[in-house]
Amino acid sequence: MRLEDIRFLVAYDRWATRRVLRALDGIAESTWSIPNAIGERGLGGILVHQLGATQRWRHGLSGSSELPRPEREPLLSPPALAAALDLEWAAWDAWLATLDDDALLTPDEDIPIWQLLAHVINHGTQHRSEAAALLTAEGRSPGDLDMVFFAEELAATRGALG
Repeated sequence: MRLEDIRFLVAYDRWATRRVLRALDGIAESTWSIPNAIGERGLGGILVHQLGATQRWRHGLSGSSELPRPEREPLLSPPALAAALDLEWAAWDAWLATLDDDALLTPDEDIPIWQLLAHVINHGTQHRSEAAALLTAEGRSPGDLDMVFFAEELAATRGALG
């Protein structure tokens, strides 16, 4: 896998997550904060866990000893979650800028970095699908989250740019 491929996956992850975040606009606090909707988590808990997992993977892979646990803090509001994700995405961009194709092949506990990065994206997909199911049940579907729709939008944008 090449760094360009990882950047595509990261961009897809953000595109899909932003669609879920848009579906949260105006959501009732009771819907956002309900526990135990899927396992022990509700809608807000699922999405805050996604943030925390993404933070922990970046910190771990970049060699930081800090392991954020926003799931253990009071539940973030949807706007606070969106702001935290924006900060996290900027941190990912900065860290990814330090990597090259060879770095992706470097093992971390016998697993190449690229496979761990693919795991982070896939983990986000799991939790977005859980959140999307809960949102859809509330009449707030985020729409299609399939990667192919992201790829089509990207191709259309590139074609429009000439």
